[in-house]
Amino acid sequence: QFVLLAAVARDCPLAARSAPLLQRLERSMSSVTIPPPACILRPLEVPYRYLFGPGPSNVPPRVLASGSRPIIGHLHPEMYEIMNDIKKGIHYAFQTENNMTIAMSGSGHAAMECAVFNTVEPGESVLIAINGIWGERVAEIAERMGANVHKLVKAPGGHFTNIEIEKVGKHKPVLFFLAHGESSAGLCQPVDGIGDICRKHNCLFLVDTVASLGAAPIFMDKQNIDILYTGSQKALNAPPGTAPISFNDRACHKMFNRKTKPVSYLFDMTHLSNYWGCDGKAVRAYHHTGPVSGFFALRESLAILAEKGLEESWRKHKEVAAYLYRGLEDLGLELFIPDKDLRLPSVTTISIPEGYDWREMLVYIMKHHQMEMTGGLGPSIGMVMRIGLMGYNCEKTNADKALHALADALKNCKKSKA
Repeated sequence: QFVLLAAVARDCPLAARSAPLLQRLERSMSSVTIPPPACILRPLEVPYRYLFGPGPSNVPPRVLASGSRPIIGHLHPEMYEIMNDIKKGIHYAFQTENNMTIAMSGSGHAAMECAVFNTVEPGESVLIAINGIWGERVAEIAERMGANVHKLVKAPGGHFTNIEIEKVGKHKPVLFFLAHGESSAGLCQPVDGIGDICRKHNCLFLVDTVASLGAAPIFMDKQNIDILYTGSQKALNAPPGTAPISFNDRACHKMFNRKTKPVSYLFDMTHLSNYWGCDGKAVRAYHHTGPVSGFFALRESLAILAEKGLEESWRKHKEVAAYLYRGLEDLGLELFIPDKDLRLPSVTTISIPEGYDWREMLVYIMKHHQMEMTGGLGPSIGMVMRIGLMGYNCEKTNADKALHALADALKNCKKSKA
């Protein structure tokens, strides 16, 4: 290359004057020592999979198309209008009129941390109901930011009664956490009356609906839930990366009358409330760049839920889950949650079939059926296999596909003599 540049400089006076510049350019180019990676130079390839695990779930073409719309600025008036639409969609999905309603730029864990970081200060007491991985996660988050964490613990699949929850008021917690949809065990925890108990003890009630929203009934206002959050990638059928969350007036009073700043700047609701137009100010100031395409997709998924209707969505998830239960029992498989009224409609758990290696079964199903199912998570690892049919995937035809894949795995995977 340098010889070529020198030849050009010899034959062209203008190029000769530019030769020192070209030499410097050549030297700077040669300073690149890491070559372009071959893998990045290949075209992107993504296989089609049946996502019949606990999430993410397959995304409808309409939602995929919405994410490919042209990018606009995250502070443009049109973006604010889309964000306002999202707020209204969350109001409907959560059944709430809370003004302080937003979508986090991040997965369900972002909403989980936002809830704890904003309403709890170091040294304050919190109570966490743990019957799977999500209670464990919230407990760790609260411990990391210096809260005094008390735990109400049951084995995976166990549910909490109101009487049990009432007895732990002695800890004087400022926050009580409960997972409505404990997807690691396939449990749908009843929440009626718990909000009243929390108010009696001057405690905020925080509920996780990442795996249950759109699949099982939840009524934020009627059930006196102070803080509710979910994720985009399960029954809502948007891509992972956004997380609706809502705070009522009780939560806002605690949140905005702190003695200390929240430990996270990104998740500070003082700033996020302005970014989402919830603080009554005329101007929305820059805080962070939100996931524009992710918000497009979330808006469209909330629109689909509104068009279908919550009650129809709840009915269909219950119907398809019941169909799946019958098919699993016909295969001789045991449902992990004995009480059908406590089963999470979106994520079904089965006890690992006796004599089988659950990992081998899952690998076989992926290899031969291009289908994702999963094992347990956290404390339920080694106890269950999980099948998720939610949102767009919530169809009896998909239940049949899942049952066929399981039957094939049971036939062809090795079974120990023990």
